[in-house]
Amino acid sequence: MELVDRTLGQIPMQCSPQLTAAKVPHGFTTRMGGVSGGIWDSLNLGVNRGDDPAHVRENYQRVCEALEVDINQVVLCPQVHGDVVRTVTTADAGHGLDWRGDWEADALITDVPGLTLVGFGADCLTVLLYDPRRRAVGVVHAGWRGTALGIVERAVERMGACYGTGPADLICALGPCIGKCCFETDEDVPNAMTAALGAAALPFINDDGGGKFHVDLKGLNALRLKNCGVLSTNIDI
Repeated sequence: MELVDRTLGQIPMQCSPQLTAAKVPHGFTTRMGGVSGGIWDSLNLGVNRGDDPAHVRENYQRVCEALEVDINQVVLCPQVHGDVVRTVTTADAGHGLDWRGDWEADALITDVPGLTLVGFGADCLTVLLYDPRRRAVGVVHAGWRGTALGIVERAVERMGACYGTGPADLICALGPCIGKCCFETDEDVPNAMTAALGAAALPFINDDGGGKFHVDLKGLNALRLKNCGVLSTNIDI
Protein backbone atom coordinates (compact mmCIF):
# COMPACT_ATOMS: atom_id res chain seq x y z
CA MET A 1 0.00 0.00 0.00
CA GLU A 2 1.06 3.59 -0.46
CA LEU A 3 1.74 6.02 2.38
CA VAL A 4 -0.96 8.62 2.99
CA ASP A 5 -0.77 12.30 3.96
CA ARG A 6 -2.09 13.11 7.43
CA THR A 7 -1.98 16.14 9.70
CA LEU A 8 -1.52 15.17 13.34
CA GLY A 9 -1.95 18.15 15.60
CA GLN A 10 -0.32 20.87 13.49
CA ILE A 11 2.29 18.57 11.96
CA PRO A 12 1.94 17.32 8.36
CA MET A 13 3.25 13.76 8.01
CA GLN A 14 3.12 10.76 5.76
CA CYS A 15 1.81 7.65 7.45
CA SER A 16 1.52 3.94 6.77
CA PRO A 17 -2.08 2.68 6.39
CA GLN A 18 -1.16 -0.65 7.97
CA LEU A 19 0.68 0.87 10.95
CA THR A 20 -2.21 3.31 11.42
CA ALA A 21 -4.70 0.42 11.40
CA ALA A 22 -2.52 -1.35 13.98
CA LYS A 23 -2.68 1.80 16.17
CA VAL A 24 1.11 2.28 16.16
CA PRO A 25 2.07 5.94 16.73
CA HIS A 26 4.36 6.84 13.84
CA GLY A 27 4.98 9.30 11.03
CA PHE A 28 7.43 10.55 8.44
CA THR A 29 7.75 14.30 9.00
CA THR A 30 8.46 16.99 6.42
CA ARG A 31 10.03 20.42 6.86
CA MET A 32 6.68 21.92 7.86
CA GLY A 33 5.10 22.57 11.24
CA GLY A 34 7.99 23.78 13.41
CA VAL A 35 9.46 26.97 14.86
CA SER A 36 12.96 27.08 13.37
CA GLY A 37 13.91 29.92 11.04
CA GLY A 38 16.45 30.66 8.35
CA ILE A 39 18.03 27.68 6.62
CA TRP A 40 16.34 25.37 9.18
CA ASP A 41 12.81 26.57 8.41
CA SER A 42 10.76 25.17 10.01
CA LEU A 43 10.50 21.65 11.51
CA ASN A 44 14.21 20.99 11.94
CA LEU A 45 14.82 17.84 14.01
CA GLY A 46 18.58 17.73 13.45
CA VAL A 47 20.13 18.47 16.82
CA ASN A 48 23.66 18.95 15.47
CA ARG A 49 22.98 21.26 12.52
CA GLY A 50 23.63 24.61 14.16
CA ASP A 51 20.00 25.48 14.88
CA ASP A 52 18.97 27.03 18.19
CA PRO A 53 18.67 24.08 20.63
CA ALA A 54 15.50 25.60 22.10
CA HIS A 55 13.90 25.59 18.65
CA VAL A 56 14.90 21.97 18.04
CA ARG A 57 13.51 20.97 21.43
CA GLU A 58 10.23 22.73 20.66
CA ASN A 59 10.05 20.97 17.28
CA TYR A 60 10.45 17.62 19.01
CA GLN A 61 7.83 18.62 21.56
CA ARG A 62 5.37 19.41 18.77
CA VAL A 63 5.98 16.10 17.02
CA CYS A 64 5.67 14.17 20.27
CA GLU A 65 2.42 15.92 21.13
CA ALA A 66 1.07 15.17 17.65
CA LEU A 67 1.94 11.48 18.08
CA GLU A 68 0.82 11.47 21.73
CA VAL A 69 4.19 10.18 22.96
CA ASP A 70 6.51 11.38 25.75
CA ILE A 71 9.46 13.51 24.63
CA ASN A 72 11.46 12.10 27.55
CA GLN A 73 11.13 8.62 26.04
CA VAL A 74 12.55 9.59 22.62
CA VAL A 75 15.74 7.82 21.48
CA LEU A 76 17.99 8.94 18.62
CA CYS A 77 21.68 8.73 17.74
CA PRO A 78 24.22 9.58 15.04
CA GLN A 79 23.85 7.57 11.83
CA VAL A 80 27.01 6.60 9.96
CA HIS A 81 25.87 4.67 6.85
CA GLY A 82 26.84 1.31 8.36
CA ASP A 83 24.99 -1.85 9.39
CA VAL A 84 25.05 -1.60 13.19
CA VAL A 85 21.72 -2.38 14.90
CA ARG A 86 21.29 -1.05 18.45
CA THR A 87 18.93 -2.73 20.92
CA VAL A 88 17.32 0.10 22.89
CA THR A 89 16.41 -0.39 26.55
CA THR A 90 14.75 1.64 29.30
CA ALA A 91 18.16 3.06 30.23
CA ASP A 92 18.36 4.73 26.80
CA ALA A 93 15.20 6.83 27.22
CA GLY A 94 15.90 10.43 26.18
CA HIS A 95 19.22 9.54 24.55
CA GLY A 96 20.32 11.83 21.77
CA LEU A 97 18.28 14.98 22.29
CA ASP A 98 21.46 16.63 23.50
CA TRP A 99 23.48 14.66 20.88
CA ARG A 100 25.83 13.10 23.40
CA GLY A 101 27.08 10.82 20.66
CA ASP A 102 28.34 8.07 22.95
CA TRP A 103 27.09 5.44 20.50
CA GLU A 104 26.20 5.27 16.81
CA ALA A 105 23.84 3.03 14.86
CA ASP A 106 21.87 2.94 11.62
CA ALA A 107 19.02 0.88 13.07
CA LEU A 108 17.33 0.99 16.46
CA ILE A 109 15.02 -1.73 17.81
CA THR A 110 13.08 -2.10 21.05
CA ASP A 111 10.25 -3.95 22.76
CA VAL A 112 10.02 -1.50 25.68
CA PRO A 113 6.53 0.07 25.84
CA GLY A 114 6.59 3.85 25.55
CA LEU A 115 10.00 4.29 23.95
CA THR A 116 9.93 6.26 20.70
CA LEU A 117 12.65 5.57 18.14
CA VAL A 118 13.80 8.30 15.75
CA GLY A 119 15.53 7.87 12.40
CA PHE A 120 16.66 10.50 9.90
CA GLY A 121 16.24 10.33 6.15
CA ALA A 122 16.18 13.23 3.64
CA ASP A 123 17.73 11.66 0.51
CA CYS A 124 18.30 8.40 2.38
CA LEU A 125 15.47 5.96 3.09
CA THR A 126 13.91 5.50 6.52
CA VAL A 127 12.21 2.16 7.22
CA LEU A 128 9.81 1.44 10.09
CA LEU A 129 9.32 -2.12 11.37
CA TYR A 130 6.54 -3.40 13.65
CA ASP A 131 5.98 -6.87 15.06
CA PRO A 132 2.36 -7.04 16.30
CA ARG A 133 2.86 -10.40 17.99
CA ARG A 134 5.91 -9.49 20.07
CA ARG A 135 5.05 -5.78 20.31
CA ALA A 136 8.49 -4.79 19.07
CA VAL A 137 9.47 -1.95 16.76
CA GLY A 138 12.45 -0.80 14.73
CA VAL A 139 13.61 2.19 12.72
CA VAL A 140 16.26 1.84 10.00
CA HIS A 141 18.36 4.40 8.12
CA ALA A 142 19.16 2.99 4.67
CA GLY A 143 21.24 5.14 2.37
CA TRP A 144 22.90 3.43 -0.57
CA ARG A 145 25.79 2.17 1.55
CA GLY A 146 23.45 0.76 4.19
CA THR A 147 21.30 -0.76 1.46
CA ALA A 148 24.33 -2.51 -0.02
CA LEU A 149 25.31 -3.74 3.46
CA GLY A 150 21.81 -5.09 4.08
CA ILE A 151 20.94 -2.91 7.08
CA VAL A 152 17.20 -3.75 6.87
CA GLU A 153 17.99 -7.46 6.91
CA ARG A 154 20.32 -7.00 9.88
CA ALA A 155 17.49 -5.24 11.73
CA VAL A 156 15.00 -8.02 10.96
CA GLU A 157 17.54 -10.65 12.03
CA ARG A 158 18.28 -8.78 15.27
CA MET A 159 14.58 -8.47 16.08
CA GLY A 160 14.31 -12.20 15.61
CA ALA A 161 17.30 -12.91 17.84
CA CYS A 162 16.25 -10.46 20.59
CA TYR A 163 12.47 -10.71 20.58
CA GLY A 164 11.57 -13.83 18.63
CA THR A 165 10.16 -11.78 15.75
CA GLY A 166 9.15 -13.83 12.72
CA PRO A 167 9.73 -11.92 9.45
CA ALA A 168 6.30 -12.94 8.14
CA ASP A 169 4.69 -11.13 11.09
CA LEU A 170 6.39 -7.80 10.39
CA ILE A 171 4.55 -4.75 9.10
CA CYS A 172 7.00 -2.44 7.33
CA ALA A 173 6.80 1.12 6.04
CA LEU A 174 9.32 2.59 3.61
CA GLY A 175 9.33 6.37 3.89
CA PRO A 176 10.01 9.20 1.47
CA CYS A 177 13.51 9.37 -0.01
CA ILE A 178 15.25 10.29 -3.24
CA GLY A 179 13.52 8.48 -6.10
CA LYS A 180 14.96 6.48 -8.94
CA CYS A 181 14.06 9.41 -11.19
CA CYS A 182 16.56 11.68 -9.45
CA PHE A 183 19.15 9.41 -7.81
CA GLU A 184 21.84 9.68 -10.48
CA THR A 185 25.05 7.90 -9.53
CA ASP A 186 28.39 6.79 -10.83
CA GLU A 187 29.11 3.08 -11.26
CA ASP A 188 30.19 2.58 -7.64
CA VAL A 189 26.58 2.48 -6.42
CA PRO A 190 25.20 -0.11 -8.89
CA ASN A 191 28.39 -2.13 -8.47
CA ALA A 192 27.82 -2.25 -4.72
CA MET A 193 24.22 -3.39 -5.24
CA THR A 194 25.06 -6.14 -7.70
CA ALA A 195 27.96 -7.30 -5.52
CA ALA A 196 25.49 -7.70 -2.66
CA LEU A 197 22.42 -8.97 -4.51
CA GLY A 198 23.66 -10.26 -7.84
CA ALA A 199 21.33 -10.13 -10.84
CA ALA A 200 18.34 -9.54 -8.54
CA ALA A 201 19.46 -5.92 -8.19
CA LEU A 202 19.37 -5.19 -11.93
CA PRO A 203 15.63 -4.35 -12.24
CA PHE A 204 16.23 -1.52 -9.78
CA ILE A 205 19.13 0.03 -11.74
CA ASN A 206 18.92 1.96 -15.01
CA ASP A 207 22.02 2.53 -17.11
CA ASP A 208 21.73 5.97 -18.71
CA GLY A 209 24.92 5.55 -20.70
CA GLY A 210 28.04 7.61 -20.32
CA GLY A 211 28.81 6.04 -16.95
CA LYS A 212 25.69 7.35 -15.16
CA PHE A 213 23.01 5.24 -13.48
CA HIS A 214 19.67 5.70 -11.70
CA VAL A 215 19.07 3.54 -8.61
CA ASP A 216 15.79 2.66 -6.83
CA LEU A 217 16.54 2.59 -3.07
CA LYS A 218 12.95 1.78 -2.10
CA GLY A 219 12.75 -1.11 -4.54
CA LEU A 220 16.06 -2.55 -3.37
CA ASN A 221 15.08 -2.38 0.30
CA ALA A 222 11.66 -3.88 -0.38
CA LEU A 223 13.51 -6.70 -2.16
CA ARG A 224 15.80 -7.21 0.83
CA LEU A 225 12.82 -7.34 3.19
CA LYS A 226 11.11 -9.95 1.01
CA ASN A 227 14.37 -11.92 0.77
CA CYS A 228 14.41 -12.33 4.55
CA GLY A 229 10.79 -13.44 4.74
CA VAL A 230 8.67 -10.27 5.02
CA LEU A 231 5.41 -10.59 3.08
CA SER A 232 5.06 -8.19 0.16
CA THR A 233 1.51 -7.39 1.30
CA ASN A 234 2.93 -6.19 4.64
CA ILE A 235 5.11 -3.47 3.08
CA ASP A 236 3.78 0.08 2.69
CA ILE A 237 5.83 2.37 0.42
